[in-house]
Amino acid sequence: MAEKVRWGLLAAGAIAKAFAKGVQNSQTAELLAVGSRSKDKADVFGDEYGIPRRYGSYEELLADPDVDAVYVSTPHPMHAEWTIKAAEAGKHVLVEKPIGLHQYEAQAMLNAAVENNVFLMEAFMYRCNPQTAKLVELIKDGAIGDVRVIKATFSFHAGPNVDSRVWCNALGGGGILDVGCYPVSMSRLIAGAALGKDFADPVAVTGAGALHPETGVDAWAVGTMKFAGDIVASIATGVGVSQENAVRIFGSDGSIHVPDPWVCARDGQAPGKIIVNRRGSGTEEIDIPCPVTSFCLEADVASHAILAGKQEPDAPAMTWNDSMGNIRALDAWRAAVGVVYDIERPEKNLHTVTRRPLKVRDGSVMEYGKIKHLDKPMSRLVMGVDNQNSMPHLASVFDDYFERGGNAFDTSWVYGRLRSELLGQWIRNRGIREDIVLFSKGAHTPQCFPDFLSAQIIEQLEWFGTDYADIYMMHRDNPDVPVDEFIDVLNEHVQAGRIKAFGGSNWAIERVVAANTYAEKNGLQGFSVVSNNLALAEMVDAVWAGCIHAHDSKSRKWFEDTQMPLLPWSSQARCFFLPELAHPDKQNDASLVRCWYSDNNFKRQARAVELAAKYGVEPINIALAWVLCQPFPVFPLIGPRTIAETRSSFRALTVKLTPDEMAYLNLED
Repeated sequence: MAEKVRWGLLAAGAIAKAFAKGVQNSQTAELLAVGSRSKDKADVFGDEYGIPRRYGSYEELLADPDVDAVYVSTPHPMHAEWTIKAAEAGKHVLVEKPIGLHQYEAQAMLNAAVENNVFLMEAFMYRCNPQTAKLVELIKDGAIGDVRVIKATFSFHAGPNVDSRVWCNALGGGGILDVGCYPVSMSRLIAGAALGKDFADPVAVTGAGALHPETGVDAWAVGTMKFAGDIVASIATGVGVSQENAVRIFGSDGSIHVPDPWVCARDGQAPGKIIVNRRGSGTEEIDIPCPVTSFCLEADVASHAILAGKQEPDAPAMTWNDSMGNIRALDAWRAAVGVVYDIERPEKNLHTVTRRPLKVRDGSVMEYGKIKHLDKPMSRLVMGVDNQNSMPHLASVFDDYFERGGNAFDTSWVYGRLRSELLGQWIRNRGIREDIVLFSKGAHTPQCFPDFLSAQIIEQLEWFGTDYADIYMMHRDNPDVPVDEFIDVLNEHVQAGRIKAFGGSNWAIERVVAANTYAEKNGLQGFSVVSNNLALAEMVDAVWAGCIHAHDSKSRKWFEDTQMPLLPWSSQARCFFLPELAHPDKQNDASLVRCWYSDNNFKRQARAVELAAKYGVEPINIALAWVLCQPFPVFPLIGPRTIAETRSSFRALTVKLTPDEMAYLNLED
């Protein structure tokens, strides 16, 4: 890379002009290219700011090999799409605030930066101004004692034009995302400084506001954030009302007033002023000179980091964890006010975040296996559908999983109607029903009887909006019911076309053998799969009542001899193989302690840490690899909450443990 970072502007709107003016005074950045939706607009912009290369599409800009970094200043709903595409093109990215529409877009963006080894920063230009650094210094030095109350506002009156970007639902309009993100980020910065950190995330967020009667975006809103240490922030925003755009901080020994906290002038200098009122000492005005705009400083912060080979900036600029905390707080504020964008509604979420058709990426490491009675291969890692309660969350994680090569989804009647309906809607939205393996589970204790089984299959298929499930599993066994009754009713559903293969979760091997013996004698279909627990850590106590593990040598020998496919749940023993969370001295997670803590399991953990260093992965990847490398078909169920957790799980597929290493990990050496 040259001594200066060569920037391309992705979009040519008003905020791009402010950035372009700033770069003209930068010491580390230069403008090389601009991309717009039309070549004419790019030419006009290029002429105004002396930019040599002009492109009539964003794709052409990203294809320019001489562009080192891009500044993404599109409307909010396009931030994620073009940040990800820029990262995939090997470009570093500065993306306008808010980083995305919601936290799940932000996760996808950060994942793209990680996987493509590029810099990514959310563009809060005020965080790069020396006024902000001075404010943090004052708070950390205890200038007003203990911080107790923060008041921060950014609001303006956009006028009544309903066609304006700020009122448009499809463009992520409203005050909270557009400018409310500033008081949220400032309050989190101040609270963090007061607590001796770079930032703090609120423990609670509440709010109220007024919605536009036609578009449903927030016209004005007020929120409250509570932080550790009893710090409380009052935040306000709006695009339909002007307010005092200021920050006031009240502490045990005084107060601070920042009259121009956002220092967002687009031309000339951007000096700051902080007014400190100390109890008993009067008022002090602190002037902070700044000869350039905050946009210039922002370009330099990003460029310095890029030239230094960093993937994120130093605080107080927006680090990745800071950006994630900010968008989560904005999500909570929007939820409290009732702001929902149409694209977040299940029936409207019709495309991936990149707006590309959903398909498996080149270079996928996924492996596949066959299940008896299924006419399609099944991915070795199975996605659990047990924690996704909104379409943005589900679509983000499931799109990523599918693109990595995953095609199997484990659901259950007891997980509730919402999750099954969301999954079914996502499958229809993406048009992939025949490309995936859909699990249905039912007959959980105390409803483990044939009649409940039948009613729940039919009901869950209605929730899915599909005619059949590829695999049905009984969620528990009921030893009081003869196996022939279960086999008979399951075959009725096979013959009716509602299910193809079936099996049992938490079934004793003896009962599985009895069921399949009965089926064979009577010319019926038997169990194709079993779903008992198997993890490198042996389950000490049942996670839930009625749970069975297959860790013992006798059970594993049966699976090896019969080659019966095992679909183990809790295949990574929850978070036991994260030593920072599971340690003999850490007793805060009662379930983890009860189910997994034992001397032998901690020995297994230590050996996983040892082999992780050898393979260049994490200990939890070694633990999952141990499950995957068993000498019988294993399809572990995983339950990632985030794309990062999915990415981590997939690393286990790249680890091929030797028989000696398998024995060593399980203390069999």
